[in-house]
Amino acid sequence: MSKLQQNKMAAKPVKTALRKNDLVKVITGRDKGKTGRIIEIDRMRGRVVVEGVMLVKRHVKANPQKGVKGGIAEKEASLHISNVMLVTSDGEVTRVAKKVETVGGKVRRTRIARKTGEVIEAKAS
Repeated sequence: MSKLQQNKMAAKPVKTALRKNDLVKVITGRDKGKTGRIIEIDRMRGRVVVEGVMLVKRHVKANPQKGVKGGIAEKEASLHISNVMLVTSDGEVTRVAKKVETVGGKVRRTRIARKTGEVIEAKAS
């Protein structure tokens, strides 16, 4: 096993308070200022795919068996987790805190917006 393979196996997942379907705003990069929902999170690489952000063009070969039409397709590319911030219900970007509460003998962890103090619920699409 090579050193590169060992380093990849030893890599730990990135801890983040962001979740799939969260509304986020891009704070840096070529798409700065755009907002969208998180489609996918890759915690091992520390990257997120946001709907309608970081669009790239890919040449796609036609495949009639899979129903794929050929041509130039646009799709979302990933961007680093540090380049996005969570958006609250009133449209303000914020960092995320976690609050641990004991309710009826059960421990519950809730996400809270640092700026407004509101509880953040994952928006269902």
